[in-house]
Amino acid sequence: MSCVPVASLRNAKLPARIWATFLTLCLIAGPILVHAAEGGAAAPAPDAAATPAKVTLPIVYLGKQYEEPLPLSYAEEIITDKGIQGARVSIKEANQAGNFVGNAFELVEAIVPADGDVVAKAKEVLKNGDALIVADLEAPDLLAVADLPEAKNSVIMNIRSNDVALRQEQCRQNVFHIIPNWAMRADAIAQYLIWKRWPRWAIIRGDLPADKDFVAQIQRSAKRYGGKIVDERIYTFPPGARNLDSGHQQVQAQIPMATEGTPANDALWVANNDEGFGDYLLYRTYSPSLVVGTQGLQALAWDKSYTESGAMHLQNALPRLAKRKTTERDYTAWLGVRALADSAMRSHKTTPQELKAFLLSDQFKLEGFKGQALTFRTWDHQMRQPIILGGGTRVPVSTSPQEGFLHEKNLTDTLGFDEPETKCKFR
Repeated sequence: MSCVPVASLRNAKLPARIWATFLTLCLIAGPILVHAAEGGAAAPAPDAAATPAKVTLPIVYLGKQYEEPLPLSYAEEIITDKGIQGARVSIKEANQAGNFVGNAFELVEAIVPADGDVVAKAKEVLKNGDALIVADLEAPDLLAVADLPEAKNSVIMNIRSNDVALRQEQCRQNVFHIIPNWAMRADAIAQYLIWKRWPRWAIIRGDLPADKDFVAQIQRSAKRYGGKIVDERIYTFPPGARNLDSGHQQVQAQIPMATEGTPANDALWVANNDEGFGDYLLYRTYSPSLVVGTQGLQALAWDKSYTESGAMHLQNALPRLAKRKTTERDYTAWLGVRALADSAMRSHKTTPQELKAFLLSDQFKLEGFKGQALTFRTWDHQMRQPIILGGGTRVPVSTSPQEGFLHEKNLTDTLGFDEPETKCKFR
């Protein structure tokens, strides 16, 4: 059983609103109908007298308004609502599909200011019992919430933090990870560089913990795939004055000095999460260099230029709501809500523990515009997914896993920590 061929509907020149509704139902309700046709529990016959009243399932968006770097350029807009807009789109689509199978969903928005107490907000959310939570939180706050006694039997979807430790030594049994971690991102770029036969790499990094975490994963990827790191250094110059006429001159002088003496390489990896210098590396290095990492060619769960596998649905749906383009965190929030709602509709279960079991089962297969079903790894609760290589380009460069990188079970398990490598011991 499948949806009507997409090409035939395009040829029919349907109005945009009808086309969007069809695609939503195809993506969300379609798998439910297939599940029923293959022997899964089917919804009862449409007998109004026998149909029970809908039970509305709340999904909590728990977030904090962290201070983030301002855009590097005035060409970029300042976005203060990343994530929540993707969740709003997803809950709307879930209710459109839920109308057909007797489910309803409510998005509970619980967002605290930068100086707010997210743990107190979480306790408020959990006072009525276990919850389904989409967490837009940095690692320390995420762990503080996950470790609450009240949250023990909840399901928490991490849509923000890339920290490897959250999937390794600091993994939690009640936390699932939608966003790729630094290991997956490093592997995605490394596979492409090796496929291109560009194995000699130099590294320049900032001094943030996230920068160090990413560099550790680049080093791991080099050992894993046969890359050779020929140089590693820390960027120590003060940032250029972005808003002064002399700012570009300062940067143009600094970058060659910062990269002078770098041995011959095929790619310069940059780890700069506060965006103080990474973007300035492009076209300004002492010797010609291909810049990859947190700037230049990036490994992303979502990119504003991505259009494959039905992705234009979300690329169009979110701007209609938010009046801006879709960001990576909008996508991970959309996926987090969708994973919970889809599980409830397909399993006909409502408690967090029942849905957790379904999320980790062979029955859970989520469509996420990546050309294949997305699933969770049982050993660290990381979502398997292809990674887009793009960022700053008008079209995506590639998608990893790359051709030729094989795995005995799932090709996407070549990205990040495979089961034999995991240090996760759930608590």
